[in-house]
Amino acid sequence: VQLQASGGGLVQAGDSLRLSCAASGRTFSDSTMAWFRQGVEKEREFVAAFRWRDGNIAYGDSVKGRFTISRDKAKNTVYLQMNSLKPEDTAVYFCAVGFRLIVSSMRNHNLYNNWGQETQVTVSS
Repeated sequence: VQLQASGGGLVQAGDSLRLSCAASGRTFSDSTMAWFRQGVEKEREFVAAFRWRDGNIAYGDSVKGRFTISRDKAKNTVYLQMNSLKPEDTAVYFCAVGFRLIVSSMRNHNLYNNWGQETQVTVSS
């Protein structure tokens, strides 16, 4: 599976950005697509995930109520709409895909098989 991420950039606090992750290479009925991020000198952090077959969604605690993950089934693409951005959202963002994940495992980056290239999000104060 190949993942192509895009949409990062430099914005001010309170602004919005939308990230996209397009997947190709296999069928996705058993997949979960997710976003993770990693700030400078920080651990990799779960942001959001979308399980393809049933639309089950999970969010990291720090982004709940501000970020929304969605998909375009026809394009095999997931989007991460990020609103009310804060300086602490500054990080490199990665999209990833995992297979046959149960809901309780969707936040675990170790269970994702394929990763896209990073996209930088910088939020200035």
